[in-house]
Amino acid sequence: MNKEFRTIAILGRHEDPHVAEPMATLASYLAKAEIEVIALESAATNLTVRFVEEEEIADLADLIVAVGGDGTMLYAADLAREHNVPLLGINRGRLGFLADVTPDQMLQSIDNILNGKYSRESRLLLDANLVKPDGSVITTSALNDIVLQRHRTGRMVNFETSIDNKYVNTHSGDGLIIATPTGSTAYALSCGGPIIEPQLDAIVVVPVCPHTLSNRPIVVPATLEIEVKLIEPIDTQAEVTADGHSLGTLTAMDRLLISSADHRITLIHPPGHDFYEILRSKLHWGQDSRIRNSSTENENR
Repeated sequence: MNKEFRTIAILGRHEDPHVAEPMATLASYLAKAEIEVIALESAATNLTVRFVEEEEIADLADLIVAVGGDGTMLYAADLAREHNVPLLGINRGRLGFLADVTPDQMLQSIDNILNGKYSRESRLLLDANLVKPDGSVITTSALNDIVLQRHRTGRMVNFETSIDNKYVNTHSGDGLIIATPTGSTAYALSCGGPIIEPQLDAIVVVPVCPHTLSNRPIVVPATLEIEVKLIEPIDTQAEVTADGHSLGTLTAMDRLLISSADHRITLIHPPGHDFYEILRSKLHWGQDSRIRNSSTENENR
């Protein structure tokens, strides 16, 4: 057996029975394979694992297995990013694109991975810098997206974007999404953005409910820096989030700078991983909508 992964961390929302069961099964299976298993101290006590603090996970683990949906994967990525600990996702969510191993495939996939039968995939991260007038900077990273959205008001936000120090457009609307290829299948997709193949080093800029219908998404190379500034009125504010977590409030005196990060996230895939098959499955491509709707209606009866 390949000894590359001697210590494996298991993360998941253990209070959810649909997550707790595969977490316990996986912990027991790995222990029998003589793999050290670690988990957060907040995890369920019925796991046969070594419990550690959150800040210790990336230092100790050779692999992080996230059991849940894409939210759990984003949380795991946040823990892993600075140490480049690879991630494997067991899907117990709904429309997740990151966690690609189903529970019925879990043990076979783990066997393959422990025996060295897997592929690695490097995913782009974004750095966001919220620059204040006094020169202070609030910084974070995101695997999915950086989102600018209206804050505590029903009014639209007015802002302008520049790319590579070149003025692009002045926008009015509910906000703006700057997404990685990974994030192109998340919030950006629901706002009409394109799907970007994960291996492309590209960033997609997607307006949220733009006031002008001609304001369309644009895809740019990841080597370019994007700058967003609010414009009049002077008291306008917008909230900035990174992967759903607040970075801070953007005012007309601030600048938001977004660029590709120096570090990346590594995903582990078992044999047979197929991004396009995941798209077909999640988005129901090639299926007769009448048959799908009929099946859904029968399930709901």
